[in-house]
Amino acid sequence: MPMEKAYLRFFLRALSSWRLMSSISASSPTADRSKRALDDQAWLFVSLATVLIGFGVLMVHSASVTSWPTEFEQVYLTRHVRFLGIAVIAATIAGALPARFWMKLAPWMFLGTLLLLAAVLIPGVGTRVNGAQRWLRFGGFSMQPSELAKITLPLFLARLAVNRREKLRRIFTGTIPFALPVAATVALVVLEPDLGTTLFLAGSSAIVLFLAGWPIRNFVLGIGASVSGVVFLVTAYSYRLRRITDFVSVWRDFSNSDAWQLKQSLITLGAGGFWGVGLGRGQQKLSFLPESNTDFVFAVAGEELGLAGTVGLVGLWCGVFWAGLILFRRFRSDCFATVAALTLLTQLVGQALLNAAVVTALVPTTGIPHPLVSYGGSSLVVSVVSLGIIVSLSRADREQDECVLT
Repeated sequence: MPMEKAYLRFFLRALSSWRLMSSISASSPTADRSKRALDDQAWLFVSLATVLIGFGVLMVHSASVTSWPTEFEQVYLTRHVRFLGIAVIAATIAGALPARFWMKLAPWMFLGTLLLLAAVLIPGVGTRVNGAQRWLRFGGFSMQPSELAKITLPLFLARLAVNRREKLRRIFTGTIPFALPVAATVALVVLEPDLGTTLFLAGSSAIVLFLAGWPIRNFVLGIGASVSGVVFLVTAYSYRLRRITDFVSVWRDFSNSDAWQLKQSLITLGAGGFWGVGLGRGQQKLSFLPESNTDFVFAVAGEELGLAGTVGLVGLWCGVFWAGLILFRRFRSDCFATVAALTLLTQLVGQALLNAAVVTALVPTTGIPHPLVSYGGSSLVVSVVSLGIIVSLSRADREQDECVLT
């Protein structure tokens, strides 16, 4: 059928583009010619990511169909593929760069992100959509600086932790230098406002510091100090508090709950059964399920591909995480490449699992999309570039002998 042929065509395009990226990123200008081909471990990591990217193209096309089909659905797919092309080019460049590049440029990239986060709050500069001022637009292009922070903040903290390794356990010199950049970043994101991304960035920062060896007492103090702030941010806005009450009401009394989005998400998942109704044949996305091609694309996958499809998608993410861990098993745990790469990998997989938890009503709605699978611009580019950076950092053993276990 024409639709299935279109799915296959776009999947093959994504597959070939990503394989091109991986083959280019496998070689470094400083590496010997005999080491330019990706080894089996890197190929496994890239191949699993390729499948996810291709699957995302299929689901964006399918989930964008409405009850009144027009050419507008094709616009979603065209935009997604366009952003995917930008993402692959950027990831190719990122993967081809030497691993030491990210450590040297981390402070400047973080500073640039802070300036962009401040600029987005300036009236007339940032763009407000649905009450949130999170976007910068240049002509027909738009971006979310908070998405860039998912890369630049972990890289900066990883560099800071490695350079101050001997001071990590000190009370002041091991706490304040790390708390300041995190506080500055989350404060700017809170003002947008974007609580979901704020909590996500705080969690990513905790992952960096945990991998770097930050003492447990600092995490306890940090969590204790943050609880009151989170409670205030949730209760200060009625729509945030409503997300909590809606989440509780779904589990307390499903039939009388006002949580339309969560109810439709669960109905969509249940409609698929074990094997699903077939790719492109879902009904809930037509008029019932809000944001079916973005935050709730996982539910569409559940209806069309069934439980087998959603479990398979989660399994793919677990495979990506496992393959990424293998890439760095020879590295020292306190090496910059290890800390930075495993943080990027963990937050990418964690975001996917968090989105799945939201769709299945295991946690309240956060507004965080499914990486590589949801329709999007900044999120898609940042997710694919993160994979390119991980590939780049995996070559640190050829550049920095101190990273390799002896």
